[in-house]
Amino acid sequence: MYNWKSATADNTPFMYNWKSATADNTPFMYNWKSATADYNINTKNHYKKRNRMKYQLETIPIWDTYEKETECPLCFLQQKLEKQNISFFLGSSVMEPDIRKKVNESGFCQTHFTMLYDEGNRLSLSLMIHSHLLLLLKGLGKFKKNLGHKSYTEYILSLKNKKYECVLCRRLEKALKRYTFTIVYLWKKEEEFRDTFQKSRGFCFSHFSDCISMADEVLSSKKKDQFLQEIYTLQMKNLVRIEEDIHWFIQKHDYKNSDKSWKNSKDAPKRTIQKLIGKIPR
Repeated sequence: MYNWKSATADNTPFMYNWKSATADNTPFMYNWKSATADYNINTKNHYKKRNRMKYQLETIPIWDTYEKETECPLCFLQQKLEKQNISFFLGSSVMEPDIRKKVNESGFCQTHFTMLYDEGNRLSLSLMIHSHLLLLLKGLGKFKKNLGHKSYTEYILSLKNKKYECVLCRRLEKALKRYTFTIVYLWKKEEEFRDTFQKSRGFCFSHFSDCISMADEVLSSKKKDQFLQEIYTLQMKNLVRIEEDIHWFIQKHDYKNSDKSWKNSKDAPKRTIQKLIGKIPR
C-alpha cells in the first residue's frame, strides 16, 4: 500500500498544488492549441526534410560512369544493373523465401525471361519457373469457379497486367530513380560535376525525359529553369553530333567516299539506336 502521508513533510495527506505549477500562482491550464500548433509545425518540418532526401544518393557509380564515354550514363548503368540482377536471381537468392515469394507473384517480363534463359543456369531458372507456374495454376483454378462473376473480369485484367509486373524491372526502376536523383543533386551541389555534366554526351530520349521529371520533383523553380536550359543545350548539341555521324556512315558507303576516313561513324548505327530507344544493342 502507498503511504500518502509519508509523501509530505508534515504527514498531512498528499495533495497536488495546481497553483504552484505556475510562477504567478494562477491555476494551471494546459494550452492544447499551442501544443497542437507546435506539433503540426514539427511534423511538417519532419516530412519536408524526409521528402528532400526521398531517394538515396549513389555518387560513386555516377562519377565512375561519367568518366566513360557513353551516349547515356543511365543506359550504361541500366545495362550493368541488369547483368548484376540476372546473376542475383540465378544465384543463392533462388533459395531465399522472400525473393521466391516476389518471383512467384510477379514473374519476369519477356525480355528478362530471355536474358535469364540465355545465361545458362537452367536449374535455378527452372526452380523459379516451377513455383511461379504453380501459383498461376492455382489462380486458373479459381477462375474456373467464378466464370461470369466480377472476379472473372479481375482475373483477365491481372493476366493483361502481368507483363508490367516483372520483379526485375521493378528493381531496375527503383535503382535508376536513385541514379537520376543523384545526377540532378550533384548538378545542383557540385561545380566540378556540373562541368563534367556539360561536357558529356547527353542522354537517350527516355532518360532525358526522366531527368526532366526528376528536376521538376526536387529542384526549386529557379534551379529547375537553369537545369532545363543546360540539359536542353546538352541534348541538342549531342543529337546534332549523332546525326552527323550517322549521315557520314551512310555517305561512306558511296564508292566516291571509299578512300575517305570513317571519322567517328563506324559504330554510329549502334549509338544512334541507343539515343533513340534507350537500349544498347548487343
